Amino acid sequence: MTHRPETPFLDTVAGPADIRRLNDTALANLADDVRAEVISAVSQTGGHLGSSLGVVELTVAIHAVFDTPRDKLIFDVGHQCYPHKVLTGRRDRIRTLRQEGGLSGFTKRAESDYDPFGAAHSSTSISAALGFTVGRDMGMPTGDAIAVIGDGSISAGMAYEALNNAGAEGRRLFVILNDNEMSIAPPTGAMSKYLSSLYASPMGELHKMAEGFEAALPGPLRDHARRARSLVTGMQSGGSGTLFEELGFSYVGPIDGHDMSQLLPVLRAARTRATGPVLIHVCTTKGKGYAPAEGAADCGHGVTKFDVATGAQSKSKPNAPSYTKVFGNALTTEAQHDPSIVAVTAAMPSGTGVDIMGARFENRVFDVGIAEQHAVTFSAGMAASGLKPFCAIYSTFLQRGYDQVVHDVALQNLPVRFAIDRAGLVGADGPTHAGAFDIGYLSALPNMVVMAAADEAELMHMVRTAAAYDKGPIAFRYPRGEGVGIDLPERGEILPIGKGRIVQEGSDIALLSFGAHLEECRKAADEMSAQGITATIADARFAKPLDRDLIRQLLRHHKALVTVEQGARGGFGAMVLHDLANDGLLDGRCQLRTMTLPDRYIDQANPAAMYADAGLTAVDIAATAMQAAGVKLKRSPVGVA
Repeated sequence: MTHRPETPFLDTVAGPADIRRLNDTALANLADDVRAEVISAVSQTGGHLGSSLGVVELTVAIHAVFDTPRDKLIFDVGHQCYPHKVLTGRRDRIRTLRQEGGLSGFTKRAESDYDPFGAAHSSTSISAALGFTVGRDMGMPTGDAIAVIGDGSISAGMAYEALNNAGAEGRRLFVILNDNEMSIAPPTGAMSKYLSSLYASPMGELHKMAEGFEAALPGPLRDHARRARSLVTGMQSGGSGTLFEELGFSYVGPIDGHDMSQLLPVLRAARTRATGPVLIHVCTTKGKGYAPAEGAADCGHGVTKFDVATGAQSKSKPNAPSYTKVFGNALTTEAQHDPSIVAVTAAMPSGTGVDIMGARFENRVFDVGIAEQHAVTFSAGMAASGLKPFCAIYSTFLQRGYDQVVHDVALQNLPVRFAIDRAGLVGADGPTHAGAFDIGYLSALPNMVVMAAADEAELMHMVRTAAAYDKGPIAFRYPRGEGVGIDLPERGEILPIGKGRIVQEGSDIALLSFGAHLEECRKAADEMSAQGITATIADARFAKPLDRDLIRQLLRHHKALVTVEQGARGGFGAMVLHDLANDGLLDGRCQLRTMTLPDRYIDQANPAAMYADAGLTAVDIAATAMQAAGVKLKRSPVGVA
């Protein structure tokens, strides 16, 4: 039985109303209990530990000062919300975090009234908070809005669009900048350097209350304040206001985000005195209070289950390398052969695998921070210069740069190579991170080539193919997690553009797979074989351009053709149907079916359970194919994982 910590102060708290009855000393003790509870819970579930530990005191203080849920507390990204969930009536379910049927690892409106705005992507909080603020001022039943945004998230353009709008509106609004000097990877760029040491000379009544904090700060934070005076926006031209003040905000800080004696009076004074938008700059430490997290390179950003005493994570030995690692190694190999290859990522060097290339070719890998729009157009500019950029972004994050893919890349037919990780369903991160839509949104674009890797060897081939392709933009998608365990070549091969492959020959049914569901198609074929039905399995490789000859061959020689993909409706199957319909080939004897993710979001679970929920297991594929062919099942399919 897992030992649970003693939490006498937390045990008296059922919700924020109880927090607001505690004195300041008790609130500090409550924060200690919450930290212990979060460590204990995440040790059993895994999850975003470092970011949550970094905001324990801040979360307690906000709930103590503001009237949640009437006042709207909006966490940017939301992966730091575990203390918030513990304090808002969900402690009894905190050990179900990120599990099937359990609590989301992010804020989620459907889960609690204390989650007024769902999030899992960055830089949305200030925009949403301003929306609540306008609602309040127009008579809606809502109080103040408080956006908590990190120094990594506030570097994104959307956050500055919101700051600019909020400053112009001049409405009472609270933005808390949680400055921990680290997003997922160390934040990059001039703005991050500015934020990490920002301090302003006292201006206005709100700021005066923070005077004297500098002397009381611990050494590293005191250095923040000292350095900042030389980095205040406008100093060179004689100005004296911070960037935020120039945008119309009252600026307060920086203050120690782990010191209740600073947090509570600042928040109380701000709530009492504010008439317009206020930015409170709070310095925190990711992983605070748990040495293994504080000492980790990523400060315990995303952890598996772990031993609380040692911090050692329980990671199973992989049977095959991850797709991400295969991509990183393959890209590095191509970079060795071609000095014009460069890589771009948006704050996810290790998540996308480009850190592997970066270790070998540091000056050819660019982490632009949480700025997907910029990453895409930056890549387009490099492509226009003659370089060969690989723009490595998760499927669900590339959505944030879609207009740039359309306008700056595809329209100009620039050879940007898009490496799209986390394609398909991704497990514990749930629907916010599921790569469901990229097949459709990329295949719709003129000039775009769209590939999907069926296994890790195919991924290597696609990396080399993309490196060699210079006629326009090209994209390849691959899932999260381990490959299937096949032998890998030393270097990938260049694939003929728009050509698939036959994997297995049969005579009754054809399964046309696009991407990493090929293994499930193999299992489905085995199940049908046990019932006397033989199946041809084809790996499409390309959604655009389609292998029209292969598709027509499958159509002519089989009773049924089923397309299978790890993506939403409107993707590969739709491309096949559209192509056949235009040639009048949908009226023949061959029955066609398309199998995609359903037209709904799939809740978190392990990937196998999620695909079962989506109706995309081998059993589902076999049943769909046999029904299309007019063959009745002789028995219920068994023995298929």
